[in-house]
Amino acid sequence: MLKYAQNWGSIREEWSYFGFKEDFVIKVSTKGRYGLRLMLNLASHYDSAQKAVILKNVAKEEDISIRYLEQIIIPLKIKKLVKSIRGAGGGYTLARKPGEINLCEILEALEGTCALVDCVEDADFCDRIPTCAAYEVWKEASKTLKNYFERTTLQHVLDQAAKKLEKPKAKR
Repeated sequence: MLKYAQNWGSIREEWSYFGFKEDFVIKVSTKGRYGLRLMLNLASHYDSAQKAVILKNVAKEEDISIRYLEQIIIPLKIKKLVKSIRGAGGGYTLARKPGEINLCEILEALEGTCALVDCVEDADFCDRIPTCAAYEVWKEASKTLKNYFERTTLQHVLDQAAKKLEKPKAKR
């Protein structure tokens, strides 16, 4: 199994092949960022005795508006990434184990695609594709990004976060 940190190193190498500098920025919307935080929060509670997590608690723990979380949870439910539990002790939980949900699934549920540009996923988007010199760059860079998000699961991210907390602080 590939480690999260090794994945990030390889994606940087692949991107530099395409001429992207280390400070190259791809922006994920607030919905995508907060959605990932929501899913990581649910993943961190997955094996606990608590069956479901209420959004009010997630809002407090993640410092995200409850109203925004209520909007974000809908596409995640539609894509069957989370499930709701009604009644006492109800709330939300992951629909599958954290190691079975990858970041691409989450981003596609919230953002619609993991592609960098629309023409990569929708050939009808632009009639210049057959002659566009940049198309192959966007296609390959999108493929690299999508592969990274597909092989990185919620469990990988949780494991990486746990490793960060374990590292001893440097002495001054």
